[in-house]
Amino acid sequence: MRRFYKDVTLAQQPGGSQVMLDARGVKTVGGAPQIVPTEALGEALAAEWARQGERIDPASLPLRDMADYAIDVVAADPAAVAQGLLAYAETDTLCYRADPDEPLHARQQAEWEPLLAAFEAAHGITFTRVSGVLHRPQPPETLAVLKARLLSLDPFTLAGVEAMTKLAASLVTALAALDAAHEDEPLALWRAVCLEEEWQAELWGRDEEAEERRARREADFLRACAFARLARGA
Repeated sequence: MRRFYKDVTLAQQPGGSQVMLDARGVKTVGGAPQIVPTEALGEALAAEWARQGERIDPASLPLRDMADYAIDVVAADPAAVAQGLLAYAETDTLCYRADPDEPLHARQQAEWEPLLAAFEAAHGITFTRVSGVLHRPQPPETLAVLKARLLSLDPFTLAGVEAMTKLAASLVTALAALDAAHEDEPLALWRAVCLEEEWQAELWGRDEEAEERRARREADFLRACAFARLARGA
């Protein structure tokens, strides 16, 4: 698609900020005004549009796509999104460890246990740790607290958390990325959940395609984290 606008500005609207393309407000795929809750997120969206050349590259507008999803999908039924994320809490990567006699277990304990324990302390909850692959349910009280936490988030932050959770296979990691204690550590959190992939690469060698896929997932995780934080004004 050819670029159809010249100027990109940001307008304050009831409820937040909206990108204007030649004085026309951007709308979502669903046709709703794309009004975002903070000026910081609005500026990031405007920057995406301003960077376009003579032709618009839809793939270079990922924040726009996330904002559309937050407005058209998440805001319509945040409870459904929250419920779907609880399934990741039931099988959270940080809770599933190798058998205690395996070398990988010691590394998981060293890197994952401090993250999980700090999250438990911050939220007053307890997770069940599992050695092996057999599923064990998490305490109902823990899931109730997590559900309440998710429902307390605005649709834009929740959209970012959902994206991070799916990429990391870890709701704990996604919610930890929002906490002040980890505000400068999203990359460290991502690399922690990739521990098993890194372990296999160290043992058997690195596969170029696998490394490229992980790099793309890392970029997507960091972008989703930035989206969520911008939506919160962080």
